[in-house]
Amino acid sequence: EVQLVESGGGLVQAGGSLRLSCAASGFTYENYGIAWFRQAPGKEREGVSCISRSDGMTYYANSVKGRFTISSDNAKNTVYLQMNNLKPEDTAVYYCAAYRSPIATIEVFYYDMDYWGKGTLVTVSS
Repeated sequence: EVQLVESGGGLVQAGGSLRLSCAASGFTYENYGIAWFRQAPGKEREGVSCISRSDGMTYYANSVKGRFTISSDNAKNTVYLQMNNLKPEDTAVYYCAAYRSPIATIEVFYYDMDYWGKGTLVTVSS
């Protein structure tokens, strides 16, 4: 069974940090890149970051560049999203998704993702 399971969400004050995890199982992890998306209440889903499994290249949306860091622990089939200096506007449900492509660019955010997790809620209070 294919699974992407997010964890690490929670409530944090503005300026704080959280680390999200995306644990993958049930598919050939090394053939897929991983992207993080988020969806705030009443807003459309937006791409946050992605990482290429083939060369480790990363991409960040402008709204999180310099504050968020995506990384991969291939031995654990897990991708992390370290989120620092969080702002109230970062409040959203965060989803990880797997895509079968070696790239990590803004184009990834427009792909049809092959697999999705169920999401983890991040709430940033002011």
